[in-house]
Amino acid sequence: MRAFLFPGQGSQSVGMGAALSDASRTARDTFEEVDEALQQNLSRLMRDGPEAELTLTENAQPAIMAHALAVFRALTRDGGVDLAKAAQFVAGHSLGEYSALCAAGAFDLPTTARLLKLRGQAMQQAVPVGEGAMAALLGADVDKARAIAEAAAQGEVCTVANDNDPSQVVISGHRGAIERAIGLAKEMGAKRAVLLPVSAPFHCPLMQPAADRMAEALGATLIDAPAVPVYANVTAGPESEPGQIRELLVSQVTGMVRWRESIANLWGAGVEEFVELGGKVLGPMVKRIAPEAKVTSVVAIDDIEALAKEIA
Repeated sequence: MRAFLFPGQGSQSVGMGAALSDASRTARDTFEEVDEALQQNLSRLMRDGPEAELTLTENAQPAIMAHALAVFRALTRDGGVDLAKAAQFVAGHSLGEYSALCAAGAFDLPTTARLLKLRGQAMQQAVPVGEGAMAALLGADVDKARAIAEAAAQGEVCTVANDNDPSQVVISGHRGAIERAIGLAKEMGAKRAVLLPVSAPFHCPLMQPAADRMAEALGATLIDAPAVPVYANVTAGPESEPGQIRELLVSQVTGMVRWRESIANLWGAGVEEFVELGGKVLGPMVKRIAPEAKVTSVVAIDDIEALAKEIA
């Protein structure tokens, strides 16, 4: 069994998708469709930068999705791969869940682009710049990370945001609490703690204003049943019912990304092959969670053609 995976924030880089766009008319059409939906030349920003502008949450989120869907469409439309036959499940890390849902047909591409643009803006605006922070705890599992976060909170918000894999957990909250957690991390058993270069404290209760805005937007959005089940970040389990998907996408804004559990549960369900579309970030996490799994990262046209030949 096989699952298609879609990366989240942090996988953006200047030049992303440029070679693919040059090599594939389908990919180029995908980028143009996103540009039109957003009334923004996002593809030029992806190709040429500047990096600081691409890294802004409201740009990075739709850009990462556009790149992943360009890869997916080149694979399916040009490579003749049928999603429902090629993969039994899809999953995405944070914003990647929207990419996964789009690939599975729950959203169309313009809707996905507009939702992610709004999501990025809402998450950025939820907390004034400088008041929140995130940190990666390396060499710490989720229980250790929770203990560190609780000890550091001292009345402020400090919670686990991403349970990425057995050796990497991300915490999020008020800047003071995150800084205290970094100071406590080593003495409480983590190998080290690293402040992340992010502009807002994602996936924690401080994001509630953003969750409220997404609830309104998603409430007005038609969601179709996906062609294959989507493993949701919030439940770490397969979801196919549109109403439930809508609720979970709202909960995801403030909730923990249960990535380690999602991959472990996919492996437990019989998935032995994981294909990351549009990035090379999730593959190493998968190998740390399910060391015996086959992991493939598909980014360039050569990757797409090789995979299509293997599974079409």
